[in-house]
Amino acid sequence: MSLRPVPAPSVPEATARVVRASFRKGCLAMRIRDELGPLFEDEQFASAFPRRGGPAWSPGQLALVSVLQFAEGLTDRQAADAVRGRIDVKYALGLELDDPGFDFSVLSEFRDRLIAHGLEELVLDRLLERVGELGMLRAGGRQRTDSTHVLAQVRTLNRMEFVGETLRAALEALTVAAPGWLRQVAAPQWFERYGKRIDSFRFPKGVDARQKWALAVGEDGFTLLQAVYALDAPVWLREIEAVQVLRTAWVQQYHRDEKGVRWREGEDLPPGRLRLSSPYDTDSRYSVKRGAGWDGYKVHFTETCEPDAPHLITNVVTTDATVPDAEITEPVHHALAARGLLPGIHLVDSGYTSAALLVSAAA
Repeated sequence: MSLRPVPAPSVPEATARVVRASFRKGCLAMRIRDELGPLFEDEQFASAFPRRGGPAWSPGQLALVSVLQFAEGLTDRQAADAVRGRIDVKYALGLELDDPGFDFSVLSEFRDRLIAHGLEELVLDRLLERVGELGMLRAGGRQRTDSTHVLAQVRTLNRMEFVGETLRAALEALTVAAPGWLRQVAAPQWFERYGKRIDSFRFPKGVDARQKWALAVGEDGFTLLQAVYALDAPVWLREIEAVQVLRTAWVQQYHRDEKGVRWREGEDLPPGRLRLSSPYDTDSRYSVKRGAGWDGYKVHFTETCEPDAPHLITNVVTTDATVPDAEITEPVHHALAARGLLPGIHLVDSGYTSAALLVSAAA
């Protein structure tokens, strides 16, 4: 296999892209059924469901609904409505015309089950297996890999907003978990300062005033953490996720010593790959690519690119936004080899290459 740099031009989503690329004409749902036949069997998802309890909606059918949902850009509610009211979707699923379908919440529960049991790639693997059986996919040939940014479903916050919202989130969690304990330790000004979302707060004007506000938030956060970790405090308070996020964020954002509380600045801040960017998504990171910055993740798609064959997604890798593309090249090769789909020529941009990779590919 040769690795060629070229100029730069989630798994159900990737599966949906495979389907879109394969069937450009006609009714998508009906052509899937006619051309590919039944794709998913309930037994393939058995490990994600308990042996006892009430009957579940067919996981094989839910998998196909998920593919159609992402192919058409539908919400969970719209996808459930399509199962109830569209003949083409009922045809693809093999349902009777009067089948009542399911509640839309079933789809999110199904996705959670796949992730919890490590089955998130099963849908893509089964589809690749089927198109391979039909002769549309084989090892060798040309494939290409590129990445795109994925925005986290959280608001982008500057540093002042981040520390304020992180402390507010911890106070909100403690208000629910231990309201009596919190009333004993909370300072009166906290209710005014953190009673509303920080993005609705009008920050003071001027660098000095903003610095003073940020340090006051830092003091409040350390006071709360000291109370949580006090010997007479309930031990389980420390296990609350929002409190753990607060502790990590304060280590990353502040210094506290005999001189008081200070902002961390410049090189004293942790690197971007470790630094939290939102209290509500602790895996999200801030990164910049080609001058564009974003909070979230990076997804790497690999697809076939033969001129005389359908372009099919063959692998998907999701990382946090700070992981360099070059660290993904070798894992992509291993994943393709495990699927029996290692290409003869792998086209990538310069971000995926390094001297070591080029030497290895030429060997």
